[in-house]
Amino acid sequence: MNQVILQAFEWYLESDQNLWTTLTAQAQQLKVAGIDALWLPPAYKGSSGTSDTGYGVYDNYDLGEFDQKGTVRTKYGTKDEYLMLIQALHAEGILVYADVVLNHKMGADNTDTVMVFQVDDGDRMTLLTPDPFEIEAWTRFDFNGRQQTYSSFQWNKEHFTGTDYDNRTQRKGIFLFEGKKWDGDVDREHVNYDYLMGADIDYTHPQVLEETLNWGRWYITTTQVDGLRLDALKHIQFGFFKKWIAALREQQNLFVVGEYWSDDLRALHNYLNEESYSMSLFDVPLHYNLYRASSSDGNFDLSSIFDGTLVLNNPDYAVTFVDNHDTQPSQSLQSWVEEWFKPAAYALILLRHEGTPCIFYGDYYGIVHDQINPVRELDTLISIRKAKLFGQRYDYLDDPDLIGWTYTGDFEHPGSGFAVILSDKKQGEKRMFVGSENAHSIYRDSMGNINEPVLIDDDGIGIFKVLGGSLSVYEKTEN
Repeated sequence: MNQVILQAFEWYLESDQNLWTTLTAQAQQLKVAGIDALWLPPAYKGSSGTSDTGYGVYDNYDLGEFDQKGTVRTKYGTKDEYLMLIQALHAEGILVYADVVLNHKMGADNTDTVMVFQVDDGDRMTLLTPDPFEIEAWTRFDFNGRQQTYSSFQWNKEHFTGTDYDNRTQRKGIFLFEGKKWDGDVDREHVNYDYLMGADIDYTHPQVLEETLNWGRWYITTTQVDGLRLDALKHIQFGFFKKWIAALREQQNLFVVGEYWSDDLRALHNYLNEESYSMSLFDVPLHYNLYRASSSDGNFDLSSIFDGTLVLNNPDYAVTFVDNHDTQPSQSLQSWVEEWFKPAAYALILLRHEGTPCIFYGDYYGIVHDQINPVRELDTLISIRKAKLFGQRYDYLDDPDLIGWTYTGDFEHPGSGFAVILSDKKQGEKRMFVGSENAHSIYRDSMGNINEPVLIDDDGIGIFKVLGGSLSVYEKTEN
């Protein structure tokens, strides 16, 4: 109950940080802190070897076991270290969610000669060349370092729809292979957003479908992970994952959350419907609301913070987050929630029962690369969620600059319940009901921002204060 996920990596981790062994040593500490599940980064060999964050997928079967791309280990460690980490987390009762990247492959071993059309980057359905022409495409994946261990499948041009580089002329572009077409059931950005990067995998090819299912079954059996985080959903034909996930769930019950990067709630609902609600989705619209609230100089309407979000409209399928590896500074989707608003942003996802919150490594541990400090309030907020998020909630989302809510607590969880008040501009106060059963109780601010205690009156109402641009969370105390 009241699950908390930790995204256990950020983009700029150094290879010598040995993430797998570092997290293994922290497993018990993470459990004590209230972490229920870890989302781990892609564990397989990337095209850049130990420099690859994992999204430049080379060999899905190489979890740091074979000498490929100049290394045996991945950026994060070896296969044995990865499996030991999963075992250590399971021993603490922590679930493990694996990052799965199935949209593309990169770092091919050899080229194929292939006839292509160049397409317009802004409109992928528009051909820039009326007649096909020949290029050398990096589409042969032989995996000689693995020597057909686990799978004898080798990829070639027949298994892809397009690429972005002609090795013959050293020219970049988006090239659609002759005889192929972009999948129709994808996001409509760029008119058709099938193509993202690298060699784009063709999921209409029966050999690709069979191999991808075989790999999924192998991966689940080998690693014993409890769930999956699926990358780049908007670029893969709708309906594919519904069948793929169903087949894997015949083998093991899996929690699945997908990344459909759109702040349009309609697009998220459309995808959930297309996939028959086989997974949850990250609440991208909420992230952007939090980002705008933090960067609007106090001029964001806080009473609308949940408008247009998945957690408001479909909470059972919403995984909420403040930031992630794509939104952190220097990344392509940079939309970093500013430091002053981070505690309030995390209160908005951790101290409400709707959705499943996912906290970011960079907020929990800090980001050395950008000299970003940890959010010091996170451990306290997680602790309150785990111990006190019970009872009836009363919302006071009624002011553009000052909002709050309360939980009454319940008898099954003594001392549970709390009051939250946050501001993006002015200091102020709110009269909020915390339950008649809490009459005459004393509440204090666990954030340490307001020293004055709050005495609850005969009717179960207290007057709760907050500083300007700040967060206060009041818990019931003995005195």
